Order: sequence, then C-alpha cells, then structure tokens
Amino acid sequence: MTTAAGNDILISAEGLSAGYNGQPIISNINLTVRAGEMVGLFGANGAGKTTTLLTIAGEVAPLGGQLSVLGSKPGSLYKAAKLGLAMLTDDRGIFPPLSVQDNLRLGRGTVEDAVAHFPELEEHLERRAGLLSGGQQQMLALARILAARPRVILADELSLGLAPLIVKRLLTALRNAADDGAAVLLVEQHVAVALAKVDRACVLVHGTIALERPAKELREHPEIIQDLYLTAG
Repeated sequence: MTTAAGNDILISAEGLSAGYNGQPIISNINLTVRAGEMVGLFGANGAGKTTTLLTIAGEVAPLGGQLSVLGSKPGSLYKAAKLGLAMLTDDRGIFPPLSVQDNLRLGRGTVEDAVAHFPELEEHLERRAGLLSGGQQQMLALARILAARPRVILADELSLGLAPLIVKRLLTALRNAADDGAAVLLVEQHVAVALAKVDRACVLVHGTIALERPAKELREHPEIIQDLYLTAG
C-alpha cells in the first residue's frame, strides 16, 4: 500500500450534513481522502453510508458544512464526472441488453484498457452483459470505470451477493487504482476483507463518524469495530 501523506486532498468534508426533504441523514461529517489513498467507510444498515457517497458525488445537496471534491464544490454527478469522479453503485450500472464490448465502449476509456484490468472479460466481449454472472457484471462495471483512470472513485457495496474470491479480486483492482494515484472511498459490508486493502477506516454510527483509525490498527483489534456495530442499533 502507498503512503498518501503529502498527496493532494481530493475529497474534503468539514461539518457536512445531508439528507432528504430537509431532514438530515448524516451530520457533522469530517472526512478527507487523498490521492493515492483508499479509505473504507463502514457502518450498520441505515448509518448513512450511501447518503455520504451520494452527497460527495453531487447527487444529494448538502444541508450544511463544507464539501470539496477535486478542488471544486460538487453541483451534480455529471459535473463531478467531468472533473474525474466515478461512482460504482450497488446495482452495477450496466446495460444488460448490450454486449460486454458495447458496455465498455460507453465508458471514457478504451475496451483494451478495460480488459487489461479483468482479462477474464475478453472471452465474453460479444456476449450480452445481462447473461453474465453477478461477479462478471461487477467486473464489467468496474473495468469500464478503471479504464477511464478517474481521479476519485466512490464504490458502494461492490461485493453485494458475490463470492469471496470475486470480492477480493474487485477490492484488489480498487487498491491498484489507489496505488496509481486515485482517491478511493469504499463502502463495504465485508469489513475484514476490506480492512486488508484500505489505508484508513471510518465507522458511521447514526449518521456521524464515530471512529477513524488506520486500517492496520483495526486489523489487529477487530473488536473495536465490532463493539460499534453492536451499539449502533
């Protein structure tokens, strides 16, 4: 893993609050992610993890605080994407009727670059994306993102319903992107697996970051996170 110290801060939130219909889901979020760093955002269901990602992406308007992404105040996901942000959602975001190759062509990178990240996709380029397994579909979605070399990657529950070996493969690809200079913010349900890849971990409890520690410390003392999950109900 790389050391992110001294690298540019590409995500910066100070006292950030956001929610829906004027009601906050997250509040007083203080979070930074630097170029070359992979940060895990953990928490129980309903803690506000997805809302945090959507706010950073520009899909949910802040209710308070300060937010800077790639040196700019996000106004929309479209604007953020033009600046170099990519978001991998839990629904994979592929186009099932199109071939794998055509799905990759819709990205900002080349088909060749995408396949380089997941070579196992090459034999399926002419196949309809909807016929791929769940793991292959998630590889397809992530390959399309990585081929464009985004500067910021937000990943929301990329492991949902997938086998552990596939999850490790996807997380390794994200780790490689961070090592190449991207800022990666990961929401993940498999905490132990994610901790093996991230540099730092933040734990959300009731919409607020209750803990932020180096991943190494939490790998050595997993009970710290476990206690927070147990008290989050």
